[in-house]
Amino acid sequence: AVALQPLYRLIERHVLSAERLHGDDTTVPILAKGQTVKGHIWTYVRDDRPFGGRAPPAALYYASRDRRQEHPTRHLQSFSGILQADAYSGYNELYDASRAQGPITSALCWAHARRQFFELADIAANARRDKNAAAISPIALEAVKRFDALFDIERSINGQSAEERLRMRKEQSAPPLTALEAWLREQRARLSNSSAVAKPIDYMLRRWDRFARFIDDGRICLTNNAAERALRGFALGRKSWLFAGSERGADRAATMATLIMTAKLNDVDPQAWLADVLARIASTPQGQLNELLPWDWNRTPVQSAA
Repeated sequence: AVALQPLYRLIERHVLSAERLHGDDTTVPILAKGQTVKGHIWTYVRDDRPFGGRAPPAALYYASRDRRQEHPTRHLQSFSGILQADAYSGYNELYDASRAQGPITSALCWAHARRQFFELADIAANARRDKNAAAISPIALEAVKRFDALFDIERSINGQSAEERLRMRKEQSAPPLTALEAWLREQRARLSNSSAVAKPIDYMLRRWDRFARFIDDGRICLTNNAAERALRGFALGRKSWLFAGSERGADRAATMATLIMTAKLNDVDPQAWLADVLARIASTPQGQLNELLPWDWNRTPVQSAA
């Protein structure tokens, strides 16, 4: 991890220079004074391909021993674009208009919002529960259908330019989006605060401007799935390993995850790439280190086996 730190910094610079990032975090146990604390792994993913961008995709990771807002504030101190993330309040300082670098633009995840409705409308799961299970919510079921109509439009424009995506959204997505907001407000007015479906409706309506931001910017995706996919290895790994041995160990894990996931995003075999890079990095001049990055690696001669 120490030897590869120069490449980590180059990937970090590349990610933080993006117009738009996906951000998310997950827990990771960290050993501290004979016990584990609930540490966190944070990821910020640059992937411009959905809006036709040609910059190489990359995933950047950081580790921390807690989830305080100071961490994303520090991670993104040089960033000033669009952040696609959940509604975690720790990001709020980044959206402040008085921020020295200018406010980051917030865009929320429709998959996260849809999930809350889907749990109330999942007929198959409900059938597996006992006879006292709550009834399927017809409001939640209708909401999921309306969400899926928007997702269908998004699938049809994936990979097109930001300008074309914006044009298609204004033409095809704007009418059902306006109708969805009106319908949600109408349904909420009829519900008591104790209704199970009131909570996911409130979650969306209180943040509607950030959910609807995709309709005015073709670079924004409807979901934050890119960041969730980037954290899947850590989420699954919790079942296979006990903890990071120290805070520095967690930092090393973040460094290696950055290198491995970025290689995967660029369709490069991480093991072959890392083996070659470790053999060559010490003799590579500082000004040529970028030639060892995953997206340029195929253009450089691979170290032949002895």
